[in-house]
Amino acid sequence: MKQRIAIDMDDVMADTHAKFIRLYLEGEMPRYTLEELKEKSFHELFDENEYDAISKRVYEPGFFRDIPVMEGAQDVIADLMKKYDIFIASAAQEFPNSLREKWDWLQEHFPAISWHNYIFMGDKSVLNTAYLIDDMPRNLRTFQGEGLLFDALHNREDNQFRRVKSWQDVAKVLL
Repeated sequence: MKQRIAIDMDDVMADTHAKFIRLYLEGEMPRYTLEELKEKSFHELFDENEYDAISKRVYEPGFFRDIPVMEGAQDVIADLMKKYDIFIASAAQEFPNSLREKWDWLQEHFPAISWHNYIFMGDKSVLNTAYLIDDMPRNLRTFQGEGLLFDALHNREDNQFRRVKSWQDVAKVLL
């Protein structure tokens, strides 16, 4: 029997931060450049009103459907599938539109992963896999296996978990 890996979607498989950047830059009179938005998190740059305005976009229909694929994710996950059973574990319950949109996104970008291996949940502590690749330290704290923290602007201060900075780093650790 193969070991199992659970993989988060947002900011791990899907470049959700890039989507927020695009929406911000398309908005009215952006104050920050693309370079600034790649260097600092929205929490660091925006005041509360600006942050609320951009973060509310996740509730709009279509938000999750066209997020770009994280660089290297498709190739590395295809290689991981030769050695591990792969499960997609996304906290999709928080955003009403995301369930269908994430399902469709996975079907388009990762068709080799069966829908039987999609886990849309709220609490990742129930996962029973050897590894969890996630960008949110809170999900790794309650996980029983080995957590790999996928690097993101919002988690760069956390040093509690083994950090992977890219999908190439994931390959080095797990392949």
